[in-house]
Amino acid sequence: MAHSLMPQLPIPDTSHLDHQDSQDEAAARRRRLAEQIGGDAVAVIAATPERNRNNDVDYPYRPNSDFRYLTGFTEPRAIAVLVPGAGTEQGGEYILFCRERDRDAETWIGRRAGTEGATSVYRADSAFPIDEFETRILDLLAGRQTLYMTQGADSAFEPYLTERVNALRTRGKHAAAPDHIVNLNSVLHEMRLRKSPLEQDLMRQAARVSAAGHVAAMQAAAPGVFEYQLEATLHHCFGLHGLHWAYPTIVGAGENGCILHYVENASPLAAGDLVLIDSGAEYRGYAGDITRTFPANGCFSDCQREVYDIVLAANEAAIAACKPGVPANTPHETALGVLVDGLIERGLLAGPREQAIADETYREFFMHGTSHWLGMDVHDVGRYKIDGEWRMLESGMTLTIEPGLYIRPNTEHASADYWGIGVRIEDDVIITDDGCEVMTSDVPKQAERIEALMQQGQAR
Repeated sequence: MAHSLMPQLPIPDTSHLDHQDSQDEAAARRRRLAEQIGGDAVAVIAATPERNRNNDVDYPYRPNSDFRYLTGFTEPRAIAVLVPGAGTEQGGEYILFCRERDRDAETWIGRRAGTEGATSVYRADSAFPIDEFETRILDLLAGRQTLYMTQGADSAFEPYLTERVNALRTRGKHAAAPDHIVNLNSVLHEMRLRKSPLEQDLMRQAARVSAAGHVAAMQAAAPGVFEYQLEATLHHCFGLHGLHWAYPTIVGAGENGCILHYVENASPLAAGDLVLIDSGAEYRGYAGDITRTFPANGCFSDCQREVYDIVLAANEAAIAACKPGVPANTPHETALGVLVDGLIERGLLAGPREQAIADETYREFFMHGTSHWLGMDVHDVGRYKIDGEWRMLESGMTLTIEPGLYIRPNTEHASADYWGIGVRIEDDVIITDDGCEVMTSDVPKQAERIEALMQQGQAR
């Protein structure tokens, strides 16, 4: 093979993204949460536990996004307690329970912040060893009207905390337990839905590195290269920039591109294949999410180009529809109309458009939504509807635009020339005051630009 699987790429400058800024942001989030839940409440949230992979090997640890959003703390075995109105000018007392420093454990496993670091680095007002949580939580709950806690996120901690509330009730009226238990997500996920300027910068960086990985993969692609080699190219690029993948990478060549969540990535690329790659990098807890589709040999066939151009037109129309004040389903409805029109025009679907949409006959070729929220989770939190009605897009919301068409082998009413063509084009956008910003424009999506980029890579 004459060309390299990993072209040289510039490393984006991240000097303006200071970790101290993240702690300022976390403190501001805690103040906002304290204001929203009120002075007679208490909020408790635990970091998810470590997960075993096999025998004595755990998966690499990542705390749940809600916990990291409020604390910036990334160690396991930690619990945060927010007590509004309790003694500080920052909107309440923030208490962090965590593992204490341990010389032997740190020799084997790695450094810990300890209770000292919890206060000096992570700005807890008070910090205690995690083993003291059980003895202290009853006093922290006592006299509070409402307990805010996660529900359905931690199958071990949540029942335990509910039991502590019940134990408090047995103490009698002078140690009154909270009267109400409320799902913390109802408040916290609405906060997470609108991204601050710092969050937007972090997401731009995730998008830039994600785009660099896709460019590298396009230039590394050629007949005979395996899907897993393109996956490795992407992950190598992410790692060179100090990032990790945000979700398992999809590399589907040929008919594998018609499998929406294909992750085997085990097949070689053939000369006539399209290659669909869905991959994103995570930067300081924030995900990028890009899909591009390109020809393995660097040149679209006529049938591939026909399908590709339909999806590209749907992607561009949906992006143009992204602006504040429109219903959140507007990008999907816009993309769907373009896709259905294209399918009808090429004889792959019977019209008229309104009937095809009403009967959902298009779902043979397009069976998923066009958008999802994006942020700390690749399918990020936040309601799409309020009281049964689509919510309006607002400045600071971030979402994907990802229309696709998938013509599986042996599809009826489709010529065999179209079989095995799977195309998805996905970009990440931020809603702005008067439209949207596309964060993922560094990786090309116009067919001519893709072909030119691949020819540059294959010429090396």
